[in-house]
Amino acid sequence: MSASVADLSRPADELAPLLLGAVVGDGTVAVRLTEVEAYLGAEDPASHAFAGPTPRARVMFGPPAHLYVYLSYGIHRIGNIVCGTDGQASAVLLRAGEVVAGLEEALRRRTRPGAAPPARQGLARGPGNLGQVLALDTSMSGLPLTVRDTDGGVLAPAGLAGRALWLELPPAPLPYRAGPRIGISRNKEAPLRFWLPGDPTVSGRR
Repeated sequence: MSASVADLSRPADELAPLLLGAVVGDGTVAVRLTEVEAYLGAEDPASHAFAGPTPRARVMFGPPAHLYVYLSYGIHRIGNIVCGTDGQASAVLLRAGEVVAGLEEALRRRTRPGAAPPARQGLARGPGNLGQVLALDTSMSGLPLTVRDTDGGVLAPAGLAGRALWLELPPAPLPYRAGPRIGISRNKEAPLRFWLPGDPTVSGRR
C-alpha cells in the first residue's frame, strides 16, 4: 500500500483522485467509487466551509477520516469523507460508484414502491443515489470511518458501533480524468471533479 494513497490528511484536491477505485460500505452494501469531487475551505466559495465552522459544516474542519453527511434539497443524504489537516476544512464528495456487494439490498433501498428497480449501473450514479444505496443519514455526520487497506489492515481507528462506514483504499492510484464540478453555482469551473474514464456509473459530463 502506497503511503500517498493511505494518507487522508492530504487536502481534498490531492486526495480525491486517489480515492477512485476505493470501496466504501456499511456492512451490508459496498460501493466502488468511480467519481468524486473535492471541496476546500475559505478559498472555495462552493464549499459549505466557505462561511466558516457553522453547525452543519463544523465536521469539515477535521479531524480527517470522518463522515460529513448533509441533506440536499430536503431529500438526498449526501456523503463526504473529511480529509486534510485538522482545523483546515477539506472534504471529498462521494459522487458515484458501482455496487460491488449487497446488490439485493441496494436494489431494495433504491426501488420506489410500485416502480421497476433501476438498472445496476445506475444504482449509485449521482451523490443522492449513492447516499440512498448506503442508507446514509445526517445522524452519521461526524462519525469516524474504519479505514483499511486491501489486505484488511486497519490504517485508522475503527468507527463507532452502529451506522459508521468502512473505507477500503485501492492498492495504487488509477488513471483518471478531471473537470468542472456539477450542480453548483459558485466556483463551478474549478477542475475539482475526478472520475474513472469510460466507466458507465459516472454521473455527469465525461
